[in-house]
Amino acid sequence: MWYVIQVRTGKEEEIRFQCEKLIEKEILEKCFIPHYEQMKRYQGKWHKEQRILFPGYVFLVSDAKERLPFALKRVTGLTKLIGTGDEVVPLTEEEVDFLLEFGREEQVVGMSKGLIVNDQVIIREGPLKGNEGLIKRIDRHKRRAYLELEMFGRTVETQVGLEIVEKR
Repeated sequence: MWYVIQVRTGKEEEIRFQCEKLIEKEILEKCFIPHYEQMKRYQGKWHKEQRILFPGYVFLVSDAKERLPFALKRVTGLTKLIGTGDEVVPLTEEEVDFLLEFGREEQVVGMSKGLIVNDQVIIREGPLKGNEGLIKRIDRHKRRAYLELEMFGRTVETQVGLEIVEKR
């Protein structure tokens, strides 16, 4: 089962490191932070960089639903385990499938390439292919697409890298 913990934005790597160090392997299988690739221009060239896909969230994979909340009490700086009230709720199968399809096993969403035809975005390659409906707006200058997703039982806004190679 996949779970999500909410942390203070900017502390994601620190919390991930603490989780991996303090929680036993039989409770915590994996702890990760999904990233996305974006292009950034400096020193006259375009550079590919990685940014956090969901700032303020760290993902956990565990089959020990009862033991996980107690193990997380050892982690300092953790805001809360996402759930309903007192109950810890794992991500739905659809959310896990989406994350695996979108970020693959290494949980890095690559750059997508597309074009605009008659004000409609068509993605030719990359993780956004087939997911054009998630795009709320595009910043062609910064080479980014802003997405709105249903995750963690709420609507979450995020961004991914998108290069529009042609406009007709």
